[in-house]
Amino acid sequence: MKYSELYRKLKKAGCFLLRHGGRHDIWSNPANGKSAVVPRHGTGEVPQGTLKSIYQELGL
Repeated sequence: MKYSELYRKLKKAGCFLLRHGGRHDIWSNPANGKSAVVPRHGTGEVPQGTLKSIYQELGL
């Protein structure tokens, strides 16, 4: 999955972008107060293990 697809899925799930970092973004889930660091890979693919970790950290 590309970062742009992940961005859309997180928005649809109700999460929001808390802040930008150098190469990573911090996303927050207001439903449970959890947050996760999400790498920006540009047009590259986000590895499946990273996706699973992001979803777990956000409680999705």
